[in-house]
Amino acid sequence: MHLIALRRALCVLAVIPALFETSLAAVLAIDYGTDWTKASLMKPGVPFDVLLNKDSKRKIQSSVAWKRDDRLFGTDAANLASRFPSDSFSSLKLLQGAPFDSNAVSHFTQISTSDVVKNPRSSVSLRQGDGTEWSTEELIAMQLSYVKKLAEDVAGELVQDVVVTVPPYYTQFERDAVVDAIEIAGLRTLALINDGSAVAINYAMTRTFSSTPEYHVIYDAGASSIRATVVSFASAEDPKTKAQYTQISVLGVGSDRSTGGTELDRRLREILVEAFINKHKRDIRRDKRGMAKLWKEAGRIKAILSANSEATATVESVAFDIDFKAKITRAQFEKACQDLNDRFAQPVYDALANAGLNPDNVASVILTGGSSRTPMVQAAVKAAVGEDRIALNVNADESAVLGAALYGASLSRQFKTKDIRITDILPHEVQTSYFASTPGSRTIHSLIFPRGSKHGTKKTLSFNKRKEDFSLWLDYKNEVAPGFPREILEAQISGVAEALGNLTERGAIDPVIKVTVALSDSGFVSVEEAVAYGEIKSSIAGKLKSFFGGGAGETEGTADADAESEQVVFAKDKKEKSEPGTIRLEVATVYSTLAPMSVADKKAARDRLRALDNMEVSKQFREEAFNTLEGYLYKLRDLLDDGPETPFMKCSKPSEREAISRKVADTSAWLHSDGESADTSTLLGKRRALESLERPIVHRYKEIEEFPEALNNSQKWNWSTRLFLAEARANLTAETAAGLPSKWTVEELDALEKAVKEHEAWLSDGVEKQKHVKMNEDPAIETREMRSRAKTLELHLQRLVKRKAPKAKKTPVKPTGTQENGESNETEGKQSAHDEL
Repeated sequence: MHLIALRRALCVLAVIPALFETSLAAVLAIDYGTDWTKASLMKPGVPFDVLLNKDSKRKIQSSVAWKRDDRLFGTDAANLASRFPSDSFSSLKLLQGAPFDSNAVSHFTQISTSDVVKNPRSSVSLRQGDGTEWSTEELIAMQLSYVKKLAEDVAGELVQDVVVTVPPYYTQFERDAVVDAIEIAGLRTLALINDGSAVAINYAMTRTFSSTPEYHVIYDAGASSIRATVVSFASAEDPKTKAQYTQISVLGVGSDRSTGGTELDRRLREILVEAFINKHKRDIRRDKRGMAKLWKEAGRIKAILSANSEATATVESVAFDIDFKAKITRAQFEKACQDLNDRFAQPVYDALANAGLNPDNVASVILTGGSSRTPMVQAAVKAAVGEDRIALNVNADESAVLGAALYGASLSRQFKTKDIRITDILPHEVQTSYFASTPGSRTIHSLIFPRGSKHGTKKTLSFNKRKEDFSLWLDYKNEVAPGFPREILEAQISGVAEALGNLTERGAIDPVIKVTVALSDSGFVSVEEAVAYGEIKSSIAGKLKSFFGGGAGETEGTADADAESEQVVFAKDKKEKSEPGTIRLEVATVYSTLAPMSVADKKAARDRLRALDNMEVSKQFREEAFNTLEGYLYKLRDLLDDGPETPFMKCSKPSEREAISRKVADTSAWLHSDGESADTSTLLGKRRALESLERPIVHRYKEIEEFPEALNNSQKWNWSTRLFLAEARANLTAETAAGLPSKWTVEELDALEKAVKEHEAWLSDGVEKQKHVKMNEDPAIETREMRSRAKTLELHLQRLVKRKAPKAKKTPVKPTGTQENGESNETEGKQSAHDEL
């Protein structure tokens, strides 16, 4: 069960780091779509924009694939579908939290060549060609982890917090699957945000509104579905701070789960399939590679037909060694999708009806999502609301992820932003069910969260006749999607009898059981807590018992007098003289239908992905070691084959070149015979052996290059020291003659002169020897030692140069009337005393 308590107001626009924060943090936003994934990173010091992939593209194809042992992502993975159809996985969003027997899985099998299997949780896993099975959550987690790595490369630090967009119609099961994938990827869920709400935030970024509500429809035509969200924008004043802010309120939602870009691609591929079968009399549906190739071609043709009246499909060796070519017209495509025309606009009607509005109340319909560019989709929406209300003033691909990023920034204490607040709603009806208190009696159903309930709210059930432990079920009142269960969870409440007895002993009057059910800001419903509650009369005995039995708690509701009509009641504040007593009860959550992944399941999945990551890193290191060794061999061959005037040839001896040549030949032969199976350490060892032979030669010509600069530096400090000594000795002589203190002593200057003489002698001797050393011989004097000795002399000199001059001693002033012999003049002293009088 996932509870994400996000109670801060949404603040949007210019993002700047909070001045009071000492640490910088990053927030990652991900818009994970059926076809494409977009991401954005919020970090102080990093420009706010869409995250680029390794190919500098602004969106990443939502695919993961294996090419033998190599795992690939994005476009690279999607392109492998035609070669390795059983090892390439795309459109996984359709399977998020979906039961194996649902329509969502059936739809997936119509568009994908992947093998789906039922896992122990009754959801979907996919099988690779080698038999390896991965749950949907694991495959999506791999893609999220890939995005995480891209973000960390930009941020230069670990990225953990993430906000992910989801369709507003997503059930608890699907939201659980999203959060499970996030956790497996090593991320931390900061929030889930409905994609229509995220677009609304993006829309409000650079706009101001009046106090009169302004209504708009966010029309999102994505790959997997079509969603419409009615939102109102208005300026409001905070009653406490009197500051102005923009209030965004979601008023209604409509959707069609099975109408979107993927369904259009499927129908277009069917046109291509029929054209192939009619022309070549072969059933291409039996060929996975052929179907994968036609799926890719259908996406390309759809994009062409959005701007042209016809397009030519061309696929080389599509199947059975046949090259396929066919002309497809827009009219042909639109005829195949004719039954979808009414469904394109229906989400708009449904959203307006849920909001209690009509098209005349709407200022604009904001188009977003990749499929909103399709002419037939635009035509259907224009016919529904009028062409003058169609707005193309947000980025159809990026508005959701940018809005989600700003939402995430508002939830983090690391950022300060302009104040925009959003209120989202629940599109489904959630009821609670429980058995009546009388044994064998009926089951009571109460609608606890009606359609349109605001996210971030809580409601309380009060039970005044419960004496024993009992269970509470949270269910969807109606079917939320074909094949999806209605039962969400069961909350088993225990410790009732003991808690009631405790309260009664303390003097509580008619204690009741209160159960708080929460709808989080991310759209999760849960039983937050259950307590035994009773009003205790103020008495000394009761107060003493309260120290041991329970404490004061909130008064969140009233008990119904009728045992058979226990129902949801809203929280009410009570002000009575009696003292409230509250004892917390145990609440255990049980999933009887489609359960989220357990802690153990997620840990096992994380370990599995971590092992895969480590294996790939090790393989990458090994490949780098192999390539580096191979490149080094080519470099040494070139050095040996170059003319006699190269530094390598001039600085090497014939015996050294011969040794290197033999080693290169032996290593090359080994690399071609055994190198492919060698491990990283062996490859590195082979390179080190070659480097040890080349190192003396490299050292010689580097010493020749660096010798002039090192010699010049040494001579510079010799000269500087001599200048200083001449000036310092002159100053010392003058100061001594004048009886003034000096900064240096004769001993210090003599020590410095001794040091510079020793350095000059050593340098002169070394330079003289170096004159007789050949280029292919080791140097007589090392530049490293030259720099070290020059540095020692420099430090010795600087200690004396930086010394401050001592202050001259002040001569004490003799008092008036005091003789040199110390005797005072009595006459003057008396006169002085007289003057004072």
